[in-house]
Amino acid sequence: MADSIALLSLLISLELVLGVDNILVISIFVERLSESQRNKARVFGLAMALIARILMLIILLKLANYTNNIVFSFSVRDMILLAGGMFLLWKAVREIHNTIELKHELNLSDNAGYKSFFSVVTQIVLLDIVFSVDSVITAIGLTDKIWIIITSVIVSFLAILIFAKPVGDFILQRPSLKILALSFLITIGITIFMEGMHKHIPKAYIYLPMGFALFVEILQLRYEQNRKKRLGHADR
Repeated sequence: MADSIALLSLLISLELVLGVDNILVISIFVERLSESQRNKARVFGLAMALIARILMLIILLKLANYTNNIVFSFSVRDMILLAGGMFLLWKAVREIHNTIELKHELNLSDNAGYKSFFSVVTQIVLLDIVFSVDSVITAIGLTDKIWIIITSVIVSFLAILIFAKPVGDFILQRPSLKILALSFLITIGITIFMEGMHKHIPKAYIYLPMGFALFVEILQLRYEQNRKKRLGHADR
């Protein structure tokens, strides 16, 4: 029982680390929706992503060739990573362009239709599958107890659901932080694509510079906040 608890804790930690990427993606995707639809898209998209992840787990458990070569030297896993990496690169670059050109501010309205809503939900689900494919395969390699894997997925889902809105709102209210987050997504997209090409990149080389850049940006935001307060006191 102790081994099961330790393994469950390990898998939950792994899912939570990957959940940071999910929160960034969700924050960017829901921005095109009206304020009244954003939280619905978060909840519905994550719920559908949870179901999709569990189904993927069951399918991979039944397939013996998900890491065997299917097309040339690429397996099912590789093709998922290649497609997901390219999509994430395209999406992040496009969102940076839209942010700089203020296209969201020009087009955003409270009458965003169901087409946009379900488009956002679909993208959340697809990117969640891409982000989770490695963690699911790792989990399958660590244990054959399905209840442990599903429990870790559900716990991470609840954590992302709790933090997605406050973190997302914090990012979207600060354009410089949003562009930095989109830059992170470009880096993650390249990493995912390279993984699909069988080129392993140590995660420390990715997350440490990203963490440092985020720390510098937070210091810059703190400086701007203190400067506004100082100017406000000076005007009184």
